Amino acid sequence: MSAVDPVIVAPPAGQGAPKSDAWRRLRRNPTFVLGAAVFILILLIAIFAPLLAPYDPYSQSMSNRVVPPVWMDRGSWEHVLGTDGLGRDYLSRIIYGARISLLIAVFTVITSGLIGTTLGVLAGYFGGKIDLLINFFIMTRLTLPVVMVALAVVALFGGSLTVVVLVLGFLLWDRFAVVTRSATQQLRNQEYIQASRSLGFTTRQIIFRDVLPNIFDRLAVIATFEMAQAILLEAALSFLGLGVQPPTPSWGLMVAEGRQFLLFDPWLIMIPGAAIFVLVMAINLAGDGLRDAMAPENRN
Repeated sequence: MSAVDPVIVAPPAGQGAPKSDAWRRLRRNPTFVLGAAVFILILLIAIFAPLLAPYDPYSQSMSNRVVPPVWMDRGSWEHVLGTDGLGRDYLSRIIYGARISLLIAVFTVITSGLIGTTLGVLAGYFGGKIDLLINFFIMTRLTLPVVMVALAVVALFGGSLTVVVLVLGFLLWDRFAVVTRSATQQLRNQEYIQASRSLGFTTRQIIFRDVLPNIFDRLAVIATFEMAQAILLEAALSFLGLGVQPPTPSWGLMVAEGRQFLLFDPWLIMIPGAAIFVLVMAINLAGDGLRDAMAPENRN
């Protein structure tokens, strides 16, 4: 057998288990199933918010201010979760608030993932001075406190959905960069990578054909946890009045608006707080299950 034969039969990408095996493990993982089911439910609620919301989330009624939820005294089925201090239906605002949280989470992960993955792959594949330079960027980013920098930038440029997404996207790329750098360093000397080089594939082809498919499982796990962190950070910024601005139905903003009613109507804080908890927990459970299913020791 000639030395070229292994090159021809070597798999172009993916040392892990087949996709069917990965999906089988995921379906059998109760943590992933529970987290994914709750996340999909919230996603469907966000998508079909105009059909599910009983009222306009922006419509005010001063005669119906601070109506309690249906399970409390003076509550009624007309407003299942009650109304806020401006008489806006709380259930409608919770439903539309899911849109805001998911939009921020998804676009933040896309932004940070593109930045971090690009830097990490370049550092891990080329090494040398490029690796040193990107390592400097990573270390510089790690020295910056995310919350403080986000507060400063948002306070400087003003709070809006676009600003929050860009700020969080440019602050949460470090995990993507660190993990992809390490993974790429492990892959660049593998036989199938060397085979692709010997066959004349360009660097770009090798990265997109051989490197990225092999680290996709790790990127997916990081993405789930970064989504959860983005949701919490947006809620914190909105709570401080520096995130999504009123009257947008943001869960963090709803918690902030309910502070003045904390002593007598704590449900105004508890309901949006519970919504944040459920969404973040669902994403974390799905991420944990995905990590367990993708772990090399669990592959057949």
